[in-house]
Amino acid sequence: MRKHTTSNRLVADQPTRGADRNRSLADQADPPTGEMLLPSLDDGITLLDVKGGRGIPLLQSLVLDHLVLHDGPAFWVDANGHATTTTLARIAPSQRLLDRIHVARGFTVYQHYGAVCELPTAVNEIIQSSTADIGAASRRAPGRDEETSPHTPSLIVAPAVDAQYRADDTLCETHAETLQARTLARLRSYADGYDIPVLVTRNERNEFTAPVARAADHHLECEQTRMGPRVVGKDFETLVYPVDDGAYYQTTLAYWQQLLAARATQVGMEPTTPASSTPTPEGVGTGVTADGETVSATADPLLDAWRGGFGGQ
Repeated sequence: MRKHTTSNRLVADQPTRGADRNRSLADQADPPTGEMLLPSLDDGITLLDVKGGRGIPLLQSLVLDHLVLHDGPAFWVDANGHATTTTLARIAPSQRLLDRIHVARGFTVYQHYGAVCELPTAVNEIIQSSTADIGAASRRAPGRDEETSPHTPSLIVAPAVDAQYRADDTLCETHAETLQARTLARLRSYADGYDIPVLVTRNERNEFTAPVARAADHHLECEQTRMGPRVVGKDFETLVYPVDDGAYYQTTLAYWQQLLAARATQVGMEPTTPASSTPTPEGVGTGVTADGETVSATADPLLDAWRGGFGGQ
């Protein structure tokens, strides 16, 4: 994975424990806050494993951070309510980032698999729509990756990629494993065909989801610590947790919100996130999750399936 470089001031003269390194960084008057907080997502499949929870704020922060740094839309095949607009709207540094995320929800195994299969059609529709906007190409923000396009996909997200396949009682184990394998194969083909990252998570770490780990090119692990979530990858490790008043600790949503705002400032993005008092969009219907929970659908694009029907095809 691409590694964020840090200042020479951070180079230790001798090996130190992680806790000692954190204290050393916290003592600095001007820490490199923009270079040490979130890992970058490289092309290929990245598996994010979160211990002790679903890690929705972290997942969403990785997605938003990638969109801040890269042009192009993200396509999100959701399962088990990971694409929650409440959290996304709270931590996003700009409302425009949310407009670039296109979500399809799979409430059943066949809806999920169908949404994955139809992703190229959704991509083509978005490309046709965006290229019709003659001003789209001129809205590239400074600091963005110049190799990315505002029209082609920049990221695919498939959280809880195993959820529906293990939850459907109508599938025998062999059929469930086959469908999950086909889903992973399609995600692999999209990663290779579009030359973009595909970010996935899994509900459980066991024999059934072992193929997810084998399919991944990169692996990020997150564990809950006393200071907050700590992310570790091959070339990345969360070290410190800065906040505005100079203290160093990590909360939950407030931390991700500050982190993404700092990243947006780096690339010259003007924050446009509405205040918390902004009314919630008027509901246009309801749906039922795989767990039997009734959820509201809104006119917000984040809540609409990309093929024009709530829950995907």
